[in-house]
Amino acid sequence: MSSQDAAPVRTEPGRRMIPLREVTLPHRCPWPVRRHVLTRAPYFRGLSEDAVERIDRRMRTTTWPAGRTLYRAGDPATALYVVAEGRVKLSQVTAGGTETVADILVPGELFGAMGTLGEPYHSHTATALVGSCTLRIDQDDFREVLLEHPGVALRVLDDVAARLVRAHSDIGGQTTDTVPQRVATALLRLVDKVGEERDDGTVMLEVPLSRADLAGLARSTPESVSRVMSRWKKAGVVDSGRRWTALLDRRRLEAEAAGDTPRPDGV
Repeated sequence: MSSQDAAPVRTEPGRRMIPLREVTLPHRCPWPVRRHVLTRAPYFRGLSEDAVERIDRRMRTTTWPAGRTLYRAGDPATALYVVAEGRVKLSQVTAGGTETVADILVPGELFGAMGTLGEPYHSHTATALVGSCTLRIDQDDFREVLLEHPGVALRVLDDVAARLVRAHSDIGGQTTDTVPQRVATALLRLVDKVGEERDDGTVMLEVPLSRADLAGLARSTPESVSRVMSRWKKAGVVDSGRRWTALLDRRRLEAEAAGDTPRPDGV
């Protein structure tokens, strides 16, 4: 990676500069990579290598350049995907035509929908956020996997139930949590997925994340999120650029998410 590819983080005087690694489109997605992500995927975790290899043979590998759409909300849903490399964004478009981000997926995460799981149509649009590689398994092949591996079928049922619980929780949180709480919670969720902690305690989110993206994750508006982020930048809690976000004070964000900090007027 050349020096032009590194984006320095603007930090307080005395803090070191932190370069951002650019994620580029993989030229291929070989078996060792596929095996690694399949064994990490929640449905297939714990299966033998032979079983994972048989599942892999039922899958189709595709690489996507940044910005390419994998499928759109409303399209017939007949397949599940696994992120093998890169990042995939799930989004929806509001009645007013504004895109809102529902999730950002990393290697090992499953996404997509199918009638077998009670979802005949995609509810989100999936887009490669950076150059990415995915594995796809069609509905008929997935049904065969469920018949061959009852443990996988049980995990699928647990996952469907968990999605319903999360959906109800998100709806409740939108009405009771403040905007700072929702923004802090969204950032902390991303820490678990794409965060990289540095020696000085700074956590880098190495993913392009616009205010509109963060607003979608926080179930808020870009204007409200911008006000919160601006206040936090002035207070030294976060910093950000076009393709990176740095969490400079994680404890403060955890307190914000828990609602343990005073709420300033106008936010």
